[in-house]
Amino acid sequence: MVKIIMHGCCGHMGQVISQIVKEDADAQIVAGIDPFDNGKMEYPVYKSLEDCKEEADVVIDFASAKAEDALLDYCGAHKLPVVVCTTGLSEEQLTAVEEASKQVAVLKSANMSLGINMLMKILQDAAKILVPAGFDIEIVEKHHNRKLDAPSGTAITLAEGILENIDRKDKWVKGTLVAPDGSLSGNTVYAPDELPVSSVREGEVPGIHTIRYDSEADSISITHDAKNRKGFALGVVLAAEYTAQHEGFLGMNDLFQF
Repeated sequence: MVKIIMHGCCGHMGQVISQIVKEDADAQIVAGIDPFDNGKMEYPVYKSLEDCKEEADVVIDFASAKAEDALLDYCGAHKLPVVVCTTGLSEEQLTAVEEASKQVAVLKSANMSLGINMLMKILQDAAKILVPAGFDIEIVEKHHNRKLDAPSGTAITLAEGILENIDRKDKWVKGTLVAPDGSLSGNTVYAPDELPVSSVREGEVPGIHTIRYDSEADSISITHDAKNRKGFALGVVLAAEYTAQHEGFLGMNDLFQF
């Protein structure tokens, strides 16, 4: 059985992941880390990893970006594998994540769900065929209005995956951002070598990503609609079980092997 420390256990995703693990015979959360203990968790909760007394095989990180540096230092020093789910990391922190993998196994992905990772494979294959045939590409992502980063990490990953498989476009750029108050910001005209990634922030949407391939003759839209956060949480748990038994800098492609 894989023993897990849930870093950021009292947040919304931490609670969803805790419920998934509760129903998994191959995993167990032995402790949680959160500065704000809600008293609802069925395992001991500590304010920091330094306070944690339980031994574990892996950490699931779903806290805030400001806690990332201390987490990576701890996991590196204690050779404790970690699955990094926290978004909004700076370029320096992303570099630190890769550096940490030289000391201990680190799995990092913008989105852990099987559906999104399957979508990535489909988009890469489609881009190789459609873009040379003259199709243009646009990505639109929609999330709840509490999400601070835009575009989403998942949308950026999808865009970068497409760009790796085509020659006509060189970079992704921020498209239109629709804020909760209806205001707009971002580019409205795009250069031929740019792939626009537009964002919508509204309501309680867990996450919708639509990729549009458009030509003068026809258009194709591919959409992943997350009904809730359970698919993401299940992928996180599978990633934790995998990371606990491997080494180096890992991604979901290592786990699913599409």
